[in-house]
Amino acid sequence: MPISIKNIFCVGRNYAQHAQELNNAVPQAPLLFTKPTHSLAEANGREIILPGDQGQLQYEVELVFHMARQYEPGIKVDDLVDQMAIGIDFTLRDLQSELKGKGYPWLLAKGFINSAVITPWQPFTGLKAALEVDFSLDKNGQEVQRGNMKDMIFDLPTVIDYTALHLGLGQGDIIFTGTPAGVGPVLDGDHFSFKLADKELGNCIIKLSK
Repeated sequence: MPISIKNIFCVGRNYAQHAQELNNAVPQAPLLFTKPTHSLAEANGREIILPGDQGQLQYEVELVFHMARQYEPGIKVDDLVDQMAIGIDFTLRDLQSELKGKGYPWLLAKGFINSAVITPWQPFTGLKAALEVDFSLDKNGQEVQRGNMKDMIFDLPTVIDYTALHLGLGQGDIIFTGTPAGVGPVLDGDHFSFKLADKELGNCIIKLSK
């Protein structure tokens, strides 16, 4: 990927309907987790290999934002973010449930290789413009998820400020901002198409390992 990426921050349960579909409580503050950079893969039409032997694998489409500079208190989103993409936060759901039940971190269920698939980066034209367009995910030619930033529980400025306060935020960091309702299982050979304002930004084919 041509853009340098340093840290991958993710927000869980940031759309109320998604939290409800998984029977999770709506958080009172942004629910943050991270992925290693080894989880990154680009949706450029190629085949992407994901685990097929660790229980159900699910897709979660999200908007992703790239930080152009070091965060400073009071900085505006339009001065901090320079690029955006659409991504999938792939999740090993059975493993995640098992880990949550034991009180363990989610890393093995969220941070495996190729679990953070993103489209080629697009210029960020500003927060106001981003709020005016839907993002969506097609699976095998059928739309399975559609969302809009207006429906986020914690908006992008809040997510950025909270992430910077607790974890730090600097040039090259990216943020997955949460998924709308409609997550579902991934099968071997599934074709995913990532769309912004109904324009395809990238696609990929999934190969499940045995």
